[in-house]
Amino acid sequence: MEFLAERSLRVTAQRQAIIDTVFSTDEHFTAEQLLDWSRERDNSVSRATVYRTLPLLTESGLVHEMDFGKDYKFYDPNYSDHPNHNHIICEDCDKIVEFESEQIEQIEAEISQKHGFSIRSQSIQITANCKDLKQMGACKNKSCEPSGKKRQAAR
Repeated sequence: MEFLAERSLRVTAQRQAIIDTVFSTDEHFTAEQLLDWSRERDNSVSRATVYRTLPLLTESGLVHEMDFGKDYKFYDPNYSDHPNHNHIICEDCDKIVEFESEQIEQIEAEISQKHGFSIRSQSIQITANCKDLKQMGACKNKSCEPSGKKRQAAR
């Protein structure tokens, strides 16, 4: 709210529904998922308002936009709480699992120092296939549609 006020932007009912939705989930989401979830709170939320609000949330640093090579972006609502976490992404169902590793942080610090850099941020994205797909030939999460029709068990 402070970020919006600094930019003289009004907090409309639609924008409030979007913000409340973003910060009431710990799931990663797409813009379309956010639209669907926000409409559960306020059915007047428009697609345009979602697409105008997401850049404000990412600019504020409270939400992180992630590009996993799809036709759509994912958004991470807990980025400001855990800025150094990493992701494993299932290329079949878009399931996203977060992880943190002190070993990775240590290696990054060593490499950066060796080359004369100071780390500002880091991001590791591992693309994989769900274990179920490999073992059974089908992914139990396959019904998770990026359009937001179903929520993903991302954590």
